[in-house]
Amino acid sequence: MIERKSPREVAHMRSAGHILADVIDRLRERVKAGMTTLEIDEDIEHFIVKQKARPAFKGYRGFPATVCISINEEVVHGIPSPRRRLKEGDIVGFDLGCIVEGYYADCAFTMAIGDVPAPVQKLLDVTRESLELAIEECRPGRRLSDLGHAVQRHVEAHGLSVVRAFVGHGIGRRLHEEPQIPNFGDPGRGLQLAPGMVFALEPMVTMGSWEVRILDDGWTAVTEDGSLAAHFEHTVAITEDGPEVLTSRTGRVARVGA
Repeated sequence: MIERKSPREVAHMRSAGHILADVIDRLRERVKAGMTTLEIDEDIEHFIVKQKARPAFKGYRGFPATVCISINEEVVHGIPSPRRRLKEGDIVGFDLGCIVEGYYADCAFTMAIGDVPAPVQKLLDVTRESLELAIEECRPGRRLSDLGHAVQRHVEAHGLSVVRAFVGHGIGRRLHEEPQIPNFGDPGRGLQLAPGMVFALEPMVTMGSWEVRILDDGWTAVTEDGSLAAHFEHTVAITEDGPEVLTSRTGRVARVGA
């Protein structure tokens, strides 16, 4: 069953989302080569708690940290470690959520540590753009598959691959609610979108094959072929006037090409 959120519920999710927007700004400003991934995780947990919110991931299904930190060929769910230090040229994905008044918001982004080659920057740009295109489809009357189709069309037009094993999802009083939202597929199919629906959209894209495997830690997903991967995510509410990006202070992201 797809739950449509009331204005009060969306307001709580907006509050959580704005905290995450501040976290993203904090990460972009502070993260640099030489930092350990555990050091980053501890800083963000302290920041979220200071905002009188709760980390959404710590303890979720046994996950041991506040932030999933995934480096290079790691697609998602990387576990922070005191032994893992960031290096110049790495690309690092941060995935996290928080809870305000019992309601969740969820976001992710991938950043380069220092300079990276043009093809790697293209991976980051195309993945982010594909999310922006999916967000533009979050309008009443559109179909659920239009979101994933927008991602797949953009990604594959640039010679990159969409990960199939992980999907976006509904979100609200639980971190993962119905529906599941694949980042691929034909347009014009599935659920018709309506105001009050809230989705966490999260394309994951690789420079090689879309196939992944899980490491022995039971969490970290890596590309099967060792190619680099990127991950971007926003929590988005569908309104009568179109999408509101709850994990952005402005309520929107820049349109592709704008």
